[in-house]
Amino acid sequence: MLWVKAFHIIFVITWFAALFYLPRLFVYHAMCDDKAGSERFKIMERKLYRGIMTPSAVLTVLFGLWLLSFYSFDQLMAMHWLHAKLTLVLLLLVYHGYCGRLLGKFNNDSNHHSHIFYRWFNELPVLILVAVVVLVVVKPF
Repeated sequence: MLWVKAFHIIFVITWFAALFYLPRLFVYHAMCDDKAGSERFKIMERKLYRGIMTPSAVLTVLFGLWLLSFYSFDQLMAMHWLHAKLTLVLLLLVYHGYCGRLLGKFNNDSNHHSHIFYRWFNELPVLILVAVVVLVVVKPF
């Protein structure tokens, strides 16, 4: 179980690193006003999303599900903090998917959001991370 937990944490870290960095790239891409720079951002964003972010998300979820398999149904039902955490993970998966949609808009040169939007957009995973860590460590309910 400890190996599974270790790999779950490793992939959570890599997923969050990408979740923090991709919207930051969107900030710079939205500010970019030259074709060469825009094409460079498209490549960086695509490689980050497809090569790091999505595989990390998939492996985070798979190792998380594997961790859940070590508990009985009754144990899982009693861990109310876990229900809140899983709800936040679902929200993070929606955020991840929306990042993919935004990536497509940049790729098609149809982004309509300003760099300010992306600066605010970049804060959501930070808030979720804080909440998830508190839930997992403190187990407040």
